[in-house]
Amino acid sequence: MATEVGIDLGTANVLVYIKGKGIVLEEPSVVAVNKDTDEILAVGEEARQMLGRTPANIVAVKPLKDGVIADYDITEKMLKYFIRKTCGSGRFFKPRIMVCVPSGVTEVEKRAVREAATQAGGKNVFLIEEPVAAAIGAGLDISKPDGVMVIDIGGGTTDIAVIALGGIVASASVKVAGDRFDDSIIQYMRKNHKLYIGERTAEELKFKLGTAYTRDEVITADCRGRDLVSGLPKVVEVTSEEIMEALEEPLYTICEAVHSVLEQTPPELAADITNSGIVLTGGGAYLYGLDKRIQERTGIEVRVADMPEQCVAIGTGKALNVIETIESNKLNSREPYL
Repeated sequence: MATEVGIDLGTANVLVYIKGKGIVLEEPSVVAVNKDTDEILAVGEEARQMLGRTPANIVAVKPLKDGVIADYDITEKMLKYFIRKTCGSGRFFKPRIMVCVPSGVTEVEKRAVREAATQAGGKNVFLIEEPVAAAIGAGLDISKPDGVMVIDIGGGTTDIAVIALGGIVASASVKVAGDRFDDSIIQYMRKNHKLYIGERTAEELKFKLGTAYTRDEVITADCRGRDLVSGLPKVVEVTSEEIMEALEEPLYTICEAVHSVLEQTPPELAADITNSGIVLTGGGAYLYGLDKRIQERTGIEVRVADMPEQCVAIGTGKALNVIETIESNKLNSREPYL
């Protein structure tokens, strides 16, 4: 029997789920490449350590941007590396693979993901939309007629969906998520402190001080970067209130997208969501007070799923159980799609 693999191909991280074993890999979606020879030097965590610290001939790149493939060749090599690392390699070894994609991707982008996974060694490649996978991974029963609402905040995209009877009824996918949070912090530090910082430093500030809703107690942290005036290294003390100000624009965009999806939702399902609440998944769900912020904007109870960053990968893996059903029903037989 062929090994069945679920892959959360995220902008920030790749998670691999193997049927019967669970999540066996979680590494950053970063690849270090020698520009002179096009040789892959490092993949995953080892490559992430090189971000912003490489010599001129080496570049650490993120081959996925805003939830879709930005560099096809490097994505294929990265997938091949992760599949071999988790499943082993063999000439005749061809796992069946299910990959999640954002709900707003085009047919061309779906085809690119499918072809990359096939070239990386997949026997049959299926796709599942991220909010559906997130709902399954969060333990929600999406097969019932009762509506459920999921907000999946990843690295490149925020996917919002109302799901009932196994399908998406209303949805939105906005290219505002963890990476945009980092960019907003970088811009804020440049504008307000004349301090130039890199992506890793911005990400650390987000984890330490990131705030979507006023904290009971203001917390602070030192931020190290380069002074844009003198050009010399500089340390600045930053508060959680400042980071909340920095994140105001992307947070507003996400809240408005949630409101827009609720406006599209049929009244019967809207009533269901009022009773069942909204579930937050993805790494962005860890942002302090984000559940309170969305709850205040919508008036609907919001809860964070258990292990939110793993929900999509777990849901993708669980969806492998219905591959046979997809095949027997011949749903999109030319382009298998869940």
